[in-house]
Amino acid sequence: MASDIADTDGDLSPDRAWWLRVPAVLLSPRSVFYALREDDPDDVVARSEPLLLVVWLAGMATVLASPKAGVLLDDPDYDTLLFSVWAFVAGGIYGAVGYFLLGFAVFFGARLLGSLGDFRRERQLVGFALVPLALSLLLLLPLRLALYGGDAFREGGADDGTGERVLLGLQLAFAAWSFALLFLGVRVVHGWDWLRVAAVVVAGAALLAAILGVLALV
Repeated sequence: MASDIADTDGDLSPDRAWWLRVPAVLLSPRSVFYALREDDPDDVVARSEPLLLVVWLAGMATVLASPKAGVLLDDPDYDTLLFSVWAFVAGGIYGAVGYFLLGFAVFFGARLLGSLGDFRRERQLVGFALVPLALSLLLLLPLRLALYGGDAFREGGADDGTGERVLLGLQLAFAAWSFALLFLGVRVVHGWDWLRVAAVVVAGAALLAAILGVLALV
Protein backbone atom coordinates (compact mmCIF):
# COMPACT_ATOMS: atom_id res chain seq x y z
CA MET A 1 0.00 0.00 0.00
CA ALA A 2 2.69 2.52 0.99
CA SER A 3 4.73 1.57 -2.07
CA ASP A 4 1.73 2.15 -4.30
CA ILE A 5 1.22 5.60 -2.77
CA ALA A 6 4.88 6.53 -3.13
CA ASP A 7 5.34 5.23 -6.67
CA THR A 8 2.00 5.46 -8.43
CA ASP A 9 1.25 9.13 -8.02
CA GLY A 10 0.79 10.23 -11.62
CA ASP A 11 -2.71 11.52 -10.87
CA LEU A 12 -1.65 13.37 -7.72
CA SER A 13 -0.32 16.89 -7.42
CA PRO A 14 3.30 17.06 -6.22
CA ASP A 15 2.13 18.59 -2.92
CA ARG A 16 -0.30 15.76 -2.17
CA ALA A 17 2.19 13.13 -3.31
CA TRP A 18 4.83 14.37 -0.85
CA TRP A 19 2.39 14.60 2.05
CA LEU A 20 1.51 10.96 1.39
CA ARG A 21 5.19 10.04 1.32
CA VAL A 22 5.64 11.16 4.93
CA PRO A 23 3.86 8.09 6.39
CA ALA A 24 4.99 5.98 3.43
CA VAL A 25 8.65 6.37 4.45
CA LEU A 26 7.90 4.22 7.51
CA LEU A 27 6.73 1.28 5.40
CA SER A 28 8.28 1.76 1.97
CA PRO A 29 11.34 3.94 2.49
CA ARG A 30 13.19 2.94 -0.69
CA SER A 31 10.50 4.35 -2.96
CA VAL A 32 10.36 7.61 -1.00
CA PHE A 33 14.12 8.14 -1.04
CA TYR A 34 14.25 7.24 -4.72
CA ALA A 35 11.71 9.99 -5.37
CA LEU A 36 14.20 12.50 -3.94
CA ARG A 37 16.27 12.00 -7.08
CA GLU A 38 13.63 13.95 -9.01
CA ASP A 39 14.87 17.51 -9.62
CA ASP A 40 11.77 19.07 -11.19
CA PRO A 41 11.35 22.49 -9.49
CA ASP A 42 7.66 21.94 -8.67
CA ASP A 43 8.44 18.57 -7.11
CA VAL A 44 11.30 19.99 -5.06
CA VAL A 45 9.20 22.88 -3.74
CA ALA A 46 6.36 20.48 -2.83
CA ARG A 47 8.60 18.83 -0.23
CA SER A 48 8.98 22.00 1.83
CA GLU A 49 5.82 21.92 3.95
CA PRO A 50 5.95 18.19 4.83
CA LEU A 51 9.62 18.60 5.76
CA LEU A 52 8.86 21.63 7.93
CA LEU A 53 6.32 19.61 9.92
CA VAL A 54 8.61 16.59 10.27
CA VAL A 55 11.63 18.64 11.34
CA TRP A 56 9.59 20.64 13.87
CA LEU A 57 8.05 17.53 15.43
CA ALA A 58 11.43 15.77 15.53
CA GLY A 59 12.94 18.83 17.24
CA MET A 60 10.15 18.87 19.83
CA ALA A 61 10.61 15.14 20.48
CA THR A 62 14.31 15.75 21.09
CA VAL A 63 13.94 18.68 23.47
CA LEU A 64 11.18 16.95 25.45
CA ALA A 65 13.47 13.96 25.94
CA SER A 66 16.25 16.20 27.29
CA PRO A 67 17.19 16.39 30.99
CA LYS A 68 16.18 20.07 31.04
CA ALA A 69 12.61 19.25 30.03
CA GLY A 70 12.44 16.56 32.69
CA VAL A 71 12.67 19.12 35.50
CA LEU A 72 11.40 22.30 33.84
CA LEU A 73 8.03 22.34 35.64
CA ASP A 74 9.90 22.46 38.96
CA ASP A 75 10.72 26.06 38.05
CA PRO A 76 7.98 28.24 39.58
CA ASP A 77 8.21 30.59 36.57
CA TYR A 78 6.86 27.82 34.33
CA ASP A 79 3.26 26.65 34.18
CA THR A 80 1.77 24.20 31.69
CA LEU A 81 1.06 26.88 29.08
CA LEU A 82 4.54 28.39 29.22
CA PHE A 83 6.06 24.91 29.14
CA SER A 84 4.08 24.15 25.97
CA VAL A 85 5.28 27.38 24.36
CA TRP A 86 8.87 26.56 25.34
CA ALA A 87 8.60 23.06 23.84
CA PHE A 88 7.15 24.45 20.60
CA VAL A 89 9.69 27.24 20.15
CA ALA A 90 12.73 25.32 21.37
CA GLY A 91 11.68 22.31 19.29
CA GLY A 92 11.44 24.43 16.17
CA ILE A 93 14.84 26.01 16.74
CA TYR A 94 16.51 22.72 17.65
CA GLY A 95 14.91 20.94 14.71
CA ALA A 96 15.96 23.61 12.20
CA VAL A 97 19.55 23.76 13.46
CA GLY A 98 19.80 19.96 13.52
CA TYR A 99 18.25 19.70 10.05
CA PHE A 100 20.80 22.03 8.46
CA LEU A 101 23.78 20.74 10.45
CA LEU A 102 23.01 17.08 9.74
CA GLY A 103 22.16 17.92 6.14
CA PHE A 104 25.50 19.66 5.67
CA ALA A 105 27.34 16.78 7.34
CA VAL A 106 25.78 14.28 4.92
CA PHE A 107 26.44 16.67 2.00
CA PHE A 108 30.09 16.98 3.06
CA GLY A 109 30.53 13.21 3.40
CA ALA A 110 28.82 12.52 0.07
CA ARG A 111 30.96 15.09 -1.74
CA LEU A 112 34.11 13.50 -0.34
CA LEU A 113 32.96 10.20 -1.81
CA GLY A 114 32.26 11.67 -5.25
CA SER A 115 28.63 12.80 -5.17
CA LEU A 116 27.54 15.64 -7.44
CA GLY A 117 24.26 16.15 -5.57
CA ASP A 118 23.46 19.50 -4.02
CA PHE A 119 23.02 20.50 -0.37
CA ARG A 120 19.25 20.78 -0.71
CA ARG A 121 18.81 17.14 -1.69
CA GLU A 122 21.03 15.91 1.11
CA ARG A 123 19.21 17.89 3.80
CA GLN A 124 15.85 16.73 2.41
CA LEU A 125 17.14 13.17 2.68
CA VAL A 126 17.93 13.86 6.34
CA GLY A 127 14.49 15.38 6.83
CA PHE A 128 12.62 12.31 5.64
CA ALA A 129 14.91 10.09 7.69
CA LEU A 130 13.66 12.00 10.77
CA VAL A 131 10.06 10.81 10.33
CA PRO A 132 10.36 8.05 13.02
CA LEU A 133 11.72 10.61 15.48
CA ALA A 134 8.81 12.91 14.68
CA LEU A 135 6.41 9.99 15.13
CA SER A 136 7.85 9.35 18.59
CA LEU A 137 6.46 12.69 19.76
CA LEU A 138 2.94 11.76 18.66
CA LEU A 139 3.11 8.34 20.33
CA LEU A 140 5.27 8.75 23.42
CA LEU A 141 4.18 12.18 24.68
CA PRO A 142 0.50 11.18 25.09
CA LEU A 143 1.64 7.91 26.68
CA ARG A 144 3.92 9.76 29.12
CA LEU A 145 1.16 12.21 30.08
CA ALA A 146 -1.41 9.44 30.45
CA LEU A 147 0.89 7.45 32.75
CA TYR A 148 2.41 10.23 34.84
CA GLY A 149 0.32 13.37 34.37
CA GLY A 150 1.86 16.35 36.13
CA ASP A 151 4.93 14.35 37.24
CA ALA A 152 6.05 13.85 33.63
CA PHE A 153 8.28 16.92 33.55
CA ARG A 154 9.16 17.28 37.23
CA GLU A 155 12.06 15.80 39.17
CA GLY A 156 11.16 12.61 41.02
CA GLY A 157 7.52 11.63 41.26
CA ALA A 158 5.71 8.70 39.69
CA ASP A 159 7.79 8.75 36.51
CA ASP A 160 11.08 8.20 38.34
CA GLY A 161 12.15 4.58 37.91
CA THR A 162 11.55 1.69 35.56
CA GLY A 163 8.78 3.40 33.59
CA GLU A 164 10.98 6.35 32.75
CA ARG A 165 13.80 4.05 31.62
CA VAL A 166 11.38 2.14 29.38
CA LEU A 167 10.18 5.39 27.80
CA LEU A 168 13.78 6.49 27.28
CA GLY A 169 14.53 3.15 25.65
CA LEU A 170 11.58 3.60 23.31
CA GLN A 171 12.75 7.11 22.45
CA LEU A 172 16.21 5.78 21.62
CA ALA A 173 14.64 3.05 19.47
CA PHE A 174 12.87 5.69 17.37
CA ALA A 175 16.13 7.61 17.06
CA ALA A 176 17.91 4.43 15.93
CA TRP A 177 15.14 3.88 13.36
CA SER A 178 15.80 7.37 11.96
CA PHE A 179 19.53 6.63 11.85
CA ALA A 180 18.89 3.41 9.93
CA LEU A 181 16.71 5.32 7.46
CA LEU A 182 19.54 7.80 6.96
CA PHE A 183 21.85 4.95 5.93
CA LEU A 184 19.23 3.55 3.59
CA GLY A 185 18.48 6.99 2.15
CA VAL A 186 22.10 7.64 1.26
CA ARG A 187 22.31 4.22 -0.37
CA VAL A 188 19.13 4.68 -2.44
CA VAL A 189 19.67 8.31 -3.46
CA HIS A 190 23.27 7.75 -4.55
CA GLY A 191 23.06 4.10 -5.61
CA TRP A 192 26.16 3.21 -3.59
CA ASP A 193 27.13 0.05 -1.73
CA TRP A 194 26.93 -0.17 2.05
CA LEU A 195 30.68 0.35 2.58
CA ARG A 196 30.60 3.63 0.69
CA VAL A 197 27.45 4.66 2.55
CA ALA A 198 29.17 3.96 5.87
CA ALA A 199 32.13 6.09 4.76
CA VAL A 200 29.75 8.97 3.98
CA VAL A 201 28.14 8.75 7.41
CA VAL A 202 31.50 8.49 9.21
CA ALA A 203 32.91 11.49 7.32
CA GLY A 204 29.75 13.47 8.03
CA ALA A 205 29.81 12.50 11.69
CA ALA A 206 33.46 13.60 11.99
CA LEU A 207 32.61 17.00 10.51
CA LEU A 208 29.59 17.35 12.77
CA ALA A 209 31.68 16.48 15.84
CA ALA A 210 34.25 19.09 14.82
CA ILE A 211 31.57 21.77 14.38
CA LEU A 212 30.00 20.98 17.74
CA GLY A 213 33.41 20.99 19.38
CA VAL A 214 34.15 24.46 18.02
CA LEU A 215 30.72 25.72 19.12
CA ALA A 216 31.30 24.35 22.61
CA LEU A 217 34.46 26.45 22.87
CA VAL A 218 32.80 29.67 21.77
